Amino acid sequence: MITPDDLVALIRNYNPTCDEALIRRAWNYGAAMHDGQLRHSGAPYFTHPVAVASLLTEMRLDDATIITALLHDTIEDTKSTYAEVETLFGHEVAELVDGVTKLTNLQLSSSEAKQAENFRKLLMAMSRDLRVILVKLADRLHNMRTIKSMRPDKQAQKARETMEIYAPLAGRMGMQWMREELEDLAFKVLNPEARNSILRRFITLQRESGDVISRITADMRLELDKAGLDGTVYGRAKKPYSIWRKMQEKNLTFSRLSDIYGFRVIVDDVAQCYAVLGQIHQRWRAVPGRFKDYISQPKNNGYRSIHTTVSGRDGKRVEVQIRTREMHEVAEAGVAAHWAYRDGTRAANPFAVDPAKWVATLTERLDSAEDHDEFLEHVKLEMYSDQVFCFTPKGDVIQLPRGATPLDFAYAIHTRIGNATVSAKVDGLRVPLWTRLRNGQSVEIITAEGQRPQASWIELVHTGRAKSAIRRSLREEDRERFIRLGRELSRVSFEGMGRRLTDKALTTAARALALKDADDLLARIGSAEISARAVVAQLYPELATLPEGEVDAERPVVGLEPDQRFRRANCCQPVPGERIVGITYRGKGVLAHAIDCEVLASLESQPDRWIDLHWLDGKHPPVHAVSLQLTIPNSAGVLGRVCTLIGENQANISDLHFLDRKPDYFRIFVELDVSDAQHLHRILTILSAENDIAEAIRVRDPKRQP
Repeated sequence: MITPDDLVALIRNYNPTCDEALIRRAWNYGAAMHDGQLRHSGAPYFTHPVAVASLLTEMRLDDATIITALLHDTIEDTKSTYAEVETLFGHEVAELVDGVTKLTNLQLSSSEAKQAENFRKLLMAMSRDLRVILVKLADRLHNMRTIKSMRPDKQAQKARETMEIYAPLAGRMGMQWMREELEDLAFKVLNPEARNSILRRFITLQRESGDVISRITADMRLELDKAGLDGTVYGRAKKPYSIWRKMQEKNLTFSRLSDIYGFRVIVDDVAQCYAVLGQIHQRWRAVPGRFKDYISQPKNNGYRSIHTTVSGRDGKRVEVQIRTREMHEVAEAGVAAHWAYRDGTRAANPFAVDPAKWVATLTERLDSAEDHDEFLEHVKLEMYSDQVFCFTPKGDVIQLPRGATPLDFAYAIHTRIGNATVSAKVDGLRVPLWTRLRNGQSVEIITAEGQRPQASWIELVHTGRAKSAIRRSLREEDRERFIRLGRELSRVSFEGMGRRLTDKALTTAARALALKDADDLLARIGSAEISARAVVAQLYPELATLPEGEVDAERPVVGLEPDQRFRRANCCQPVPGERIVGITYRGKGVLAHAIDCEVLASLESQPDRWIDLHWLDGKHPPVHAVSLQLTIPNSAGVLGRVCTLIGENQANISDLHFLDRKPDYFRIFVELDVSDAQHLHRILTILSAENDIAEAIRVRDPKRQP
């Protein structure tokens, strides 16, 4: 354990004006409070707070944060009180220690409802002072470094919590080095065989090809010297967990994985960053699609750097990051840069993110969330990727979308296993099949001979692969029953349209719908995957628009919850017959966007807001507003003719105004109400065919408020 003198010396290296007396007093007070307490390893307990404080000195943090690290367990684990800490060390330190104590008491890997409430407390503590979470992250890092002394079940629990909560949080705060180490330490606990396998392969690779890092580093330095560029080059092998995750994401073996080495070039200014980039791309071939400029477009956690991947020696791919020294300090410290000291003064770093704004991105939905699930969904997506990685009992990793269940896991392994699933164990405990899986969990699927998928499973799974396999199995199991039902439904639908059902008609429809044969078509009709009316429409398009009852204009789509409100988005104005997707908007309910709407591109990072919608079959009333732009000659009677044509085709004009008036022509905006895409197409065709109308086009405006 380092002494008070050692700790003060570490702090004075970057902050010569530190309050040495207060730091020594905190060290002595913490040692006295924890006197006689031992860690699981048998070492004096106070070695832990001192190690946490030492970690924070590496980030050059202020005196209050270092003192908080020394005292962070005193209120919880000793006879010390908030009032005593406040009296001895001031209100700021007391508040920080109290905040860390509250975080320590949160069980972040507990049940969903409790987890949501604890997340609220975590974010509220962070919003008051981000230094609380910096101390907690350092506390977790030291605990993970010394985790071997804990019971195996406790190790697994802490490792999962680290992988699921603290590592993503560190990354979201810009502290990438800490995220990588936390992930790797958790990986070492959760899947030691996989980690050791990667380390062994690294040793083998180094024995076969020599020290690749030093050779490529020397090559890069030579290229910089040739160009007269002054920069520092660092090279390293990527962390085992980072490599493992990439192997799973790309479904590659270690031997086929290329960019397992990373290099950084640190220069003095931004201009040199781009000069280095040019020199590297001249010397080595750039890999297409692997270039990112985070200098011109920084990440939302303040990270700035240029990333590129090139083919280096022997065709090996290497990732290169190019940044200035200031950018490098921010990349290493992240949000911690706001409390960092240099030569006794706070480091004013122009590239670091404002902590208040950063926390706002996590807490903006804190008050608006109506229930636990909504809150968790919104907040977690701010920190996590869209995927979870779970382990089989043999240590293989299965990659699934967030929200996946053990049934998804089973079908991801093999359809046969999914179909035969009767139950599942997660981390050794039997769980319901609807349980949502989390990062780092080990899943064991229990199967039984003769088991078949249940119809209710469709609602339990999240992946398209699982849904498709379940439907296929259900269809095969009840195929004869569905065929009989499908034939009866088809007969009724054909007779309702004044046509007779024949085998030839069914075979023709099956071929048109790319199905195997008539029985396959009937089975799908019987299982409600295809409507009998759609088959009639395929064979007799002229009958497809015959009325079968008008669709309710207030709720013309399938896919909404009973209490969800629905509107069409103004930006793209989708109409029945066009493919749509629903997007939830706070205070506006669900808005339907056309599948090709430009606005959707900006929402790709928010998958929790997307809802699968489609229009109801049937006759839709002409109430769906669409916008047209017409160019007509400046002649008497032309505008009247336009209005007559629209009226004759059962469409109502709800708005009309002039966009441009010229001596020889007018451009006008017309908003009219149509029933569906076919109705709109008919009107546009008729208008375009009119001699007095030079142009008739539909207008969609992505800038228009949704």
